[in-house]
Amino acid sequence: MADAQDAGSGARHGPEQEPQDVSPAAVPAPVVMPSPAAVASPTAVVSPAPPASLASPAPPVPSPSPEARTGVAALSLRYQIGAALALAVVAVAVCVHIGMVFLHVAPPNTVTKQHGKAIDDWIYPEFEQNWKLFAPNPLQQNIAVQVRAEIDVADGGVRTTGWYDLSAQDGRAIDGNLLPSHTQQNELRRAWDFFVATHDAQNRPVGLRGALSETYLRHIVRLRLDRVNAVGEGDVVERVQVRSRTTNVRPPTWSDEQVSDEATYRVLPWWWIPGDDQDATAGGAR
Repeated sequence: MADAQDAGSGARHGPEQEPQDVSPAAVPAPVVMPSPAAVASPTAVVSPAPPASLASPAPPVPSPSPEARTGVAALSLRYQIGAALALAVVAVAVCVHIGMVFLHVAPPNTVTKQHGKAIDDWIYPEFEQNWKLFAPNPLQQNIAVQVRAEIDVADGGVRTTGWYDLSAQDGRAIDGNLLPSHTQQNELRRAWDFFVATHDAQNRPVGLRGALSETYLRHIVRLRLDRVNAVGEGDVVERVQVRSRTTNVRPPTWSDEQVSDEATYRVLPWWWIPGDDQDATAGGAR
């Protein structure tokens, strides 16, 4: 009875089989059902994708912009020509100046003998070259410029001042000064060098520049007298006299060189002060 039931059960269900692995390919794809909105709207039509030939073309690749011009190249042709002419003029002027300076410092030659005046007119006084520092025998003297004045005093008398050492005044102004002015260092010294270079041993001017050097030196000493209050109230400077005091620089202790310790003087004649300069140095009305 039991066997019959078992056999009947096996007949109904078939023999027992072990489960088999089902590959993903064997699994049917799920069916996608349309959305209710798509079903309800009979006019909804799915437009097909446009063919590749009708697709919008790709934007063109921009070409690199040319580099911006700078400097002279950025100017118009007219201004470029003007700039070129200006540079040419500057270059010519620089070459002429270098040539003039070279001829001025060069030893005497045919060119300097024929065109010496033109060279001097170009060089003096702004571009004068002083090579004393680099000379084989540098300057080994101390030169002091001194001045005195003849003054008409207010009571009608005349008095002569003592010697004022103008070089010593410049030395005191420079001593301890970290930034001394060009006037304190060079004005008086260059004026005296200018005078000596344009006068002979008898203090007579040589050429037109000699008279110019006298005027320049006289103007400087007149201003210096005013600074030291040499002129009293109501007094007027009538004449000035300039001299130089030269002393040799002592050699070092290890040197056997022997030099004189005595000072030598070069005394210039009295110079009358013109009316304009008298008004500038007067302590009061004349």
